[in-house]
This record gives sequence, C-alpha cells and structure tokens, in this order.
Amino acid sequence: MRLKGKVAIITGAASGMGLVFAARLLKEGAAVVLTDIKDPKTAADSLGMPQRVLPVTVDVRVRQSVESMVARTLEHFGRLDILLNNAAFFAELVPQSFDKIAESEWDRLMAVNVKGVWQCARAVTPIFKEQASGRIINIASAIVAKGTPMLMHYIASKGAVVAMTRALARELADNGVTVNAVAPGLTLTDTVQANPDITGFQSDTVMQARAIKRDAYPEDVTGTIVFLASDDSAFMTGQTLIVDGGSVFSTL
Repeated sequence: MRLKGKVAIITGAASGMGLVFAARLLKEGAAVVLTDIKDPKTAADSLGMPQRVLPVTVDVRVRQSVESMVARTLEHFGRLDILLNNAAFFAELVPQSFDKIAESEWDRLMAVNVKGVWQCARAVTPIFKEQASGRIINIASAIVAKGTPMLMHYIASKGAVVAMTRALARELADNGVTVNAVAPGLTLTDTVQANPDITGFQSDTVMQARAIKRDAYPEDVTGTIVFLASDDSAFMTGQTLIVDGGSVFSTL
C-alpha cells in the first residue's frame, strides 16, 4: 500500500472518475475526502470504509467553500498530503461551434475547470508549505493536443490546467511540493456514457486514432494517479502524463 497514512482531497468525486480514483487511493492505504457540489454522502457510503472517508459538499468556484473543505479535512484527519483536482464541467456538454457557445456556459465551465483548480491549490498551499511536502495532481485532457472541434471552451479550460500545472510546479518546488497533471483521453465514466452527444460525437474518431483499440475506463487512469500521489514520483514535477491508449504521441 503505497499511500498508507496519507490523506487526499478529491474534488468532483460523487461519481465518475473521481469516485473510482477514491476507491483506488483507499486500496493503496490513503484516507480520502470525497468532495462534490452534489452531496457525496451516498458515494462515500458506497466505498464501505467510513473510518477513512469523509464526504464534504463543496463548490470549487467559491473561496469560502473551498477553505471550509480544507478546514474540515484537518479537523477530521489531522493532516493533508494530496490534492486531486478532478472537478470539471464536461459530461453535460453538447458539442457545438465555438460561435454558438452561450456566454453563461463559457463562464460556468471556466469557473469550475480553471478557477476551481486555482482555488483549491491556493487553499492547500499554506499547509503544504508548513509541512514542506505535498502532492497536487490536476486532471487535464489529451484533447488539448488534438484541437478537436466543437468543444473549444472545454479544450481551452484544460489547456489552462496544463499551463497552471507548470507555473505552480515552479512556484512550489522549493517548498517540497510537486505539481503534475494527468491527461486522459475520452473515458467512459458513468456520467459520460449518459450523454450520447459526447460519446456519439467522439467515440469513432477517438477509436481510430488509438494504438490500443478499446474503450477507456476510469480504472485505466488510476495507476498513474497513484504514481503521482506516491513517493515514486518525488523527483518529478510540472509534467502532464497522457493516458489515452496511444492516441496522442506527444507531450503536453
């Protein structure tokens, strides 16, 4: 168990990738703070380890909500070691031309996918600096390297996540904090599969481009998450690891 005794906050974890990430971190010995804008209590109960799971409702767009999440983590577990910035607005999207995107949708997506990452990183940094250690893992997307049409606001937001990962890595390295990102390809989470506008739009194109000709599921990404959360990646920061079955052969 590579994460025994560690405590991780996972945002956007009431369903989809975040919930699968939580299950894997628990298996590796960590305690997890399961957070989401939706009440994550049912999801937390499904993990079956109440002594190591704390459900917290949080809106990553709101500073006070994020700071309360961090305070509750420290109050409950007494420490914090890992921040996994997973919360994102994606599964509900309808692909459309960039000039047809509603301004309200653009603003909501940027507030969650970009501002939310900044808010959470800002909230945990004083703790990580004080203990001279910490892992920040941001979920980006391999779509950034492709320039896929009809999802410009989502691609722009995940490009920002890659850029923030690099900037944060430079700023926090002297404090013993590593900052890396994971960029999955199209991954069939429960929430994504419920939206045929996304799966129907991308599935055939994605499969043709992949070297490994099969669908991707959240479990395909969990090993990379554990690697970046553990001491195995202690000399690695500012990197974005693409996990997409060999669709993109480049660095982000």
